[in-house]
Amino acid sequence: MPPNHEAPAQRPLRLGRPIAIIVVVAVLATVIGLAVRAHDYHQVVSWTDAQELPTVQLAPASGKADSHAMTLPGRIDAWISAPIHARVSGYLKSWDKDIGSTVKAGDTLGIIDTPELDQQFEQAKAVLVRAKADQRLAKVTSQRWQHLLSSNSVSKQEADEKSGEAEVAAANVLSAQADVDRLAALESFKHITAPFSGTVTSRNTDIGDLISTSDSSPALFTVADTSKMRLYVRIPQGYAASIKPGMTVNLSVLEHPSQTYKATLIGSSGSVNQESGALLAQFEAPNPNGELLPGDYAEVSLPITVNTHVMTVPSTVLIFRAAGPQIAVLGADNRVQLQDIHIGMDLGDSLEIDHGLQPGDRIIDHPPDSLSQGDKVQLASAASSEKTVPAKPKQG
Repeated sequence: MPPNHEAPAQRPLRLGRPIAIIVVVAVLATVIGLAVRAHDYHQVVSWTDAQELPTVQLAPASGKADSHAMTLPGRIDAWISAPIHARVSGYLKSWDKDIGSTVKAGDTLGIIDTPELDQQFEQAKAVLVRAKADQRLAKVTSQRWQHLLSSNSVSKQEADEKSGEAEVAAANVLSAQADVDRLAALESFKHITAPFSGTVTSRNTDIGDLISTSDSSPALFTVADTSKMRLYVRIPQGYAASIKPGMTVNLSVLEHPSQTYKATLIGSSGSVNQESGALLAQFEAPNPNGELLPGDYAEVSLPITVNTHVMTVPSTVLIFRAAGPQIAVLGADNRVQLQDIHIGMDLGDSLEIDHGLQPGDRIIDHPPDSLSQGDKVQLASAASSEKTVPAKPKQG
């Protein structure tokens, strides 16, 4: 048998170094994980805090120059407009001019048939003839009695009586003549005539209609002089001082939207109406082509001198609360300041503020209802850069 040799002893394995490396790597991974998690947590907290701040936008605001144009509503009337009523009763025999007809002063518009008036006129003329005959007889009789008185054939009393009768007869002639003249004037009103040159704007009668002279009867015709027009504009009290003699304004009407017309100030009411708080101004507008119509609604652009401290802002910035009208202004630290303001003029989609704002104020547009004094907010432009939501850290 081969000799029996002993097996050599095995060396112990060196495991300390790998274990140490693994431990170090694990510790580093844990530290890095905790750091990343803390960073993500702080990002989430910062983003959440930012989302809790109201986001606001700024409204554009503009100051005023020394003058600007203000648009106001106006009413256009004819230079002269006359409703023509009947002065005699009867029936309409005919009409010669209809609405839209151009007439001259004295042109006949219609004729009234007046049989009763005609009979009264004839009777008055007959009374006048009789009165003149009585006057002639009384005059001759008075002269004869004066001759008889000179020869003492009659008494002075009788001669004076005849002289008085002659004077009464002369007075009767004057009375009868006046009655004839009165009825002759009424006879002339059978012809309805235009009082001035213009246009017939209404006809409220027709052939055969009963014509009455009562106050409740409507006008038979209306004639208007539209060669030039009157423009009436109510000027707010705050701008009444800007209305100067001879000032010129521009106006437009709905039926000619692309056309602009000129009008010149000819006077004003000189007082502010207590109900409307406005001054009534009257302008003269030439109308050679007849494009402007009586009763037109007009938009009038007036050059108005204003306070240079007036600020114009959108109406969406206004806050109405118990304290009165306010506007939210953004301070330097992005905190809200509620400022009391006074509205000089409400122009619909914009407001003229004459007290409470300064040039350069950052005005908040569409302020939230919950906005209060001192609230911290963020601008929409700054918030837009933070729209991306950071990933939340994983739960370990």
